[in-house]
Amino acid sequence: MTDGDQKLAEIEGRAKVAIEGAASFPDLEQAKAPFVGRKGELQALFRIIPTLPADERGTFGKRINALKEAVEGFVQARSAALRAAQLELELAENAIDVTLPGRPQATCPPHPLTATLEEIESVFRSMGFAVAEGPEVEWEALNFDALNFPPNHPARDMQDTFFVDSGGTGPQVLRTHTSPVQIRTMLQHDPPVRIICPGRVYRSETQDASHSAVFHQVEGLMVGEGVSFAQLKGVLQHVVTELFGTDELRFRPSYFPFTEPSAEVDMRWKMADGRDRWLEILGCGMVDPEVFKAVGYPAEVTGWAFGMGVERMAMLRHGVDDIRHFFSGDLRFLRQFAGVDAR
Repeated sequence: MTDGDQKLAEIEGRAKVAIEGAASFPDLEQAKAPFVGRKGELQALFRIIPTLPADERGTFGKRINALKEAVEGFVQARSAALRAAQLELELAENAIDVTLPGRPQATCPPHPLTATLEEIESVFRSMGFAVAEGPEVEWEALNFDALNFPPNHPARDMQDTFFVDSGGTGPQVLRTHTSPVQIRTMLQHDPPVRIICPGRVYRSETQDASHSAVFHQVEGLMVGEGVSFAQLKGVLQHVVTELFGTDELRFRPSYFPFTEPSAEVDMRWKMADGRDRWLEILGCGMVDPEVFKAVGYPAEVTGWAFGMGVERMAMLRHGVDDIRHFFSGDLRFLRQFAGVDAR
């Protein structure tokens, strides 16, 4: 072995020991610098090549390059080892002990309005009713005109209805009931129709214990040949029995622009003191022929419709005396309904 070969072997040995002994990435940078840095030993060897005899320069240069590749190999191997050790340490620090019990998650029962609405939907679905929905910002023509509201009807006044700036595209309102969904459904589908229309509605009401400017309704519609008021009574009696456990209903004559004849429905309700009283729960009636004319339905079809307030139903089921509790977001109020069956 020539002196040159011994020198290269000696540098390779020292480089291997220094690089493999690096305990961190900064240490690794510091360990390789004396060998492959700009002022390292390999660069010094390259500078002596011009001083060698011409026939030795090529061979010596190749050996230096081989040494350089070997040192770079030591660096890559140590870098990979350091990365693996770092990853293993991070995994150990963040390890999850799967034998530990899980952390309890704070939960809350469904909102009483949501639970009541879902139960109402379930009862009607079991009788073959589909659920239809529509926009909350509605055309005045669908909210009033198609439902046989005359132009001077009080419900159109600003004190009852929130009108929306539609940018000149036509009068729009925040819907005052979900009846426009019935109109949209009849405009899109030929009879027979059997739907319920749940959703949020808006009226310019003074907020108090029994009134809110925002509340929820479930309206229903059944249209076809031979649809009768007797069927309406049977459906409503079944629904009230499922929701409240009572089958005592009273139908009182009433007036709605979109139904004729119309009725308000009361149910027999047992009070906390043991007394019974009649409580109004919804309005209903046979669909007025003018409504069918507005949607282009043939004269021979008949139908009925009803509308109930979800908040009123929930208040009766759970004994809530102030509608504002439903919109307070107070978890103390909401947690009372965990596992409650009002019947």
